[in-house]
Amino acid sequence: MSNVQSIERAFTILKVLSNNPDGLRITVLAENSSLTKSTTHRITSTLVNLGYVQQDPETEKYMLGNQLIKLTSVMLNNMDVIKVAEPYLVNLSRDVNETVHLCVESNGEVLYVDKKEKNQNIRMYSTIGSRAPLYCTAVGKVLLSGMNPVYFEEVINNMTFELRTALTITSQVKLRKEIEKVKLQGFALDNVENEEGIRCIASPIYDYKGNIIASFSISGPTNRVSIDRVNLELVDKVNMTSKLISEQFGYIKKESI
Repeated sequence: MSNVQSIERAFTILKVLSNNPDGLRITVLAENSSLTKSTTHRITSTLVNLGYVQQDPETEKYMLGNQLIKLTSVMLNNMDVIKVAEPYLVNLSRDVNETVHLCVESNGEVLYVDKKEKNQNIRMYSTIGSRAPLYCTAVGKVLLSGMNPVYFEEVINNMTFELRTALTITSQVKLRKEIEKVKLQGFALDNVENEEGIRCIASPIYDYKGNIIASFSISGPTNRVSIDRVNLELVDKVNMTSKLISEQFGYIKKESI
């Protein structure tokens, strides 16, 4: 069986299961998929191992697995974030004349889902759909700061720290201190930690429950995105953009007394 044919048959099985949410036994699944029982069993077993299909041990019925549902949910949620954030990130990029990224967390990594790039001489290596570590990016630090404690521990304990520049955080102890700092100040910095000569400042996007659902950043070379500019201009701009986007998701910031 060719790889292409196997993929086509796998998607046929997934489509049949999507039309039968209560599940199907292997014989009925094979019939509905117009495949032999042995072929159906072989492909379905692979899909089970990958988490895209699951089997009820009592009824022996197969149904869609959590991995497929998770991928679908992430896609839909990200589409909403991209659509809502779009005009605000375009305005921000134009205002500061720097590259702006929109990111979400995916399987313990940063996933770039949108990018607004200005016509500057120095271009960022990032592309939509690419991934980066959480520990050395400003957007990643923001996403870490919004994780529930259990998931945070799972993610941080599974990290493999890589020295990407001389300033990269390479230990759990330092990263934990950094994330506490991010929580207190409400934004994060990548101070030339992920890419040589590049500094970033990131801020969160909240939903109506106060959960961080995404983060965005202003990125540029250190001669333009200087620490002075960060403190005097960019902190206020990312905070305001964060407020405007988050309000679209129903978030109301509680004022301190």
